[in-house]
Amino acid sequence: NGGRFDGALGVLAALETVRSVKDAGLALPVHLEVIDFTDEEGTLVGLLGSSAIAGLLTAGGLKLPRGGRAALEAGLARAGLTEAGLLSAKRDFAAIAGYLELHIEQGPRLAKAGTRIGIVSGIVGINSFRLTYHGKANHAGTTPMDARTDASLGASAFVLAAREMVLRDFPACVVNVGQMSFKPGAYNIIPGAAELALEFRSPEPAELAELETSLIKLAENVGEQFGLTLTAQAAGSCAPAPMSRRAQAAFAAAAESLGLTHTALPSGAGHDGQSLAPFTDVGMIFIPSRDGISHSPLEFSEWSDCENSANVLLNAAVNMAENG
Repeated sequence: NGGRFDGALGVLAALETVRSVKDAGLALPVHLEVIDFTDEEGTLVGLLGSSAIAGLLTAGGLKLPRGGRAALEAGLARAGLTEAGLLSAKRDFAAIAGYLELHIEQGPRLAKAGTRIGIVSGIVGINSFRLTYHGKANHAGTTPMDARTDASLGASAFVLAAREMVLRDFPACVVNVGQMSFKPGAYNIIPGAAELALEFRSPEPAELAELETSLIKLAENVGEQFGLTLTAQAAGSCAPAPMSRRAQAAFAAAAESLGLTHTALPSGAGHDGQSLAPFTDVGMIFIPSRDGISHSPLEFSEWSDCENSANVLLNAAVNMAENG
C-alpha cells in the first residue's frame, strides 16, 4: 500500500548515474558506488542500513528497537543477517568522499511553487517514545463514571493537548501519535492501560531537546489530571543533520546548467543521509510530489521531473568526483 517512487527513484537514478559514467568512458579520480539501504522508514529500527555502516548501532539499542524486538529478529532471519554483522558493518569514512541522494519531496511545497528541484538544506531530527498510562481495569457496566481510573482518558487527552502545545509553542515542529492500544481491550472492561507510540520532529537540536522535555512533562501532567501513572520509554532518536555546503553548491550548479529552477528547503522526513552527515559530505535533492502525497498508492511524480533530477544527480556526482 505504499508508493512506487519513495526510495525506488533514488536507487534507479543512482544506478543510471553509474551506467552513464561508464558508457561515457569517464575516468574519475574516485569510484562511484550505488547503495540501497534497508529499513530507512523505521519498521524495525529506523535508518538501519545507514546507521550500520556509520557505526552508530549499539547492542543495547538493538535490544529495544523502535519496531519491537520480535520484529527485528524476524527481519534479520529473513534477510540472513545477524546482529554481530550489523555491529561490524562500519565503513572507513576516510575513504568516502561524499554521499548524494535523489528523493521525492513527499510534501506539497515544490509542486505549489512550480519549482523543479529542491536542494535540501538539512534533515529534521526525530525522537520517539513508547508512553503507557496505567489506570485500573474494572467492569464497564457496573463502575460509576465518576469512580473510574480510565487509562484511555489520559491517552486521548494527551493526543489533543500535544497537538495544541506544538501548534502554540513549537510552530517549526511536528508531533504524531501513530499507534494507540488499550488493555485488556474489551468492550465491557475499562482500560487499565493505554499505550501510545509518540514521535516528534524538529530541524534544530536544541529545539528537539526542549520539545522532548515539554512533551514528557505534558504527558505526566495529563496523567495526574486523571489519576494515572505514566511510564515513558525512549524508542529511537535521530539527530538533525545539516547538509554539506559543497554538495548543495554542486546540485545548484547542476540544476542551473540544465536550466532547471531550484530552491533550498529543509526535509521534514528522515533520510539515511543524516546517519552519514557527521562523517562525510552529504547532499540531497527533492522533486515535486503530486498533491504532496506519499506513503500511498496515489504517490506520483512526473516522469520529466524524474529524468531531469537524475541528470542533476549525475552532473553533481561528476562535479564532486572531479573536484575532490
